[in-house]
Amino acid sequence: MILDYETLQLVWWLLIGVLLIGFSATSGMDMGVAMLMNFIGKHEDERRVIVNTVAPHWDGNQVWLITAGGAIFAAWPDVYAAAFSGFYLAMLLVLFALILRPLAFDYRAKIDNPGWRAKWDWALFVGSFVPALIFGVAFGNLLQGVPFHFDEMLRIHYEGSLLTALLPLLNPFAILAGVISVAMLTMHGGVWLELRAENIIAERARKAVIGAGIVTTVLFVLGGIWVASGIDGYRLVESGSSILGKTVVSEPGAWMAIFSAMPITILAPALGIGGPLLTAFLSCKRRPALAFVTSILGLAGIIVTAGVSMFPFIMPSSTDPKSSLMVWDATSSPLTLTVMFWAAAIFVPIVLAYTFWCYWRMWGQVTVADIRERSHSVY
Repeated sequence: MILDYETLQLVWWLLIGVLLIGFSATSGMDMGVAMLMNFIGKHEDERRVIVNTVAPHWDGNQVWLITAGGAIFAAWPDVYAAAFSGFYLAMLLVLFALILRPLAFDYRAKIDNPGWRAKWDWALFVGSFVPALIFGVAFGNLLQGVPFHFDEMLRIHYEGSLLTALLPLLNPFAILAGVISVAMLTMHGGVWLELRAENIIAERARKAVIGAGIVTTVLFVLGGIWVASGIDGYRLVESGSSILGKTVVSEPGAWMAIFSAMPITILAPALGIGGPLLTAFLSCKRRPALAFVTSILGLAGIIVTAGVSMFPFIMPSSTDPKSSLMVWDATSSPLTLTVMFWAAAIFVPIVLAYTFWCYWRMWGQVTVADIRERSHSVY
């Protein structure tokens, strides 16, 4: 089967979306568990239970983040370059936070000292909270447009210096998007604890899930209203043969146009609203297995809503709209996309099958008694 270039561009837009959803559903779950640990675990044994619900999987789950980053680099090189220019300090913060996670997982149990373990517990919280917040902030800034442009030689220029680049990213709407990200991952991690932790911890997690699910829904609706009424979106007026050859305008309500042009896309925000609400309801009814499914659907709905509302834009420019990067002009060559497509077609199903097999083989409730019995062989 040979795919034409336009189809390949669309396929890779879809595949990168799938990778982002996979990252949120797996590594995002680990982050949610880590963010809840210090608040749900009342003593050391309970905190060890919480850590060990994700201990067999957390490092394997990082594959989704690495793969998503690699796919963006290979499929959308201009987006990768522009993002690292504009979000450089933010990405450094994410990198430093992600370095804390493996250190905290591996070192917290090395010394049987409350002070030592408390420090690593908070390091694990920071290493999970910061990426969750910044990933949401990044999406919030993409929806508003990023201050960059291309010159006549197609060199990327970002407005502002390195030291002042971080503060404009922390605007009110971006912070709202960041809080949505934290809330939805907290909800997702809480559902996992309901499934894997013993009853007293699961009961505390259930309360967190209900609260986080409601907060996620309310803030997502608020964000949608804000986008519809207070944020200028971008619209392609005329395509061109190069990045600077197109005509793009910024206008109110542009990000909402696709929902009227293609009514089926309304399913995405419907999942973004209904998924967290159903998760809270099912959690309240003590149906964590179904709640875990609806939680993943809610995460997917929120991510897909952002993606389809911006389509075909990937990274719009607030200072020079015609420099905006789109699905049609920011992708790699047909050969690169074709090779990547077949690599993904072969290896992604293998990774998925292996992931499901690992979860199945390592399934089971983690209890305080189990932690005490295997004190020297678990995290």
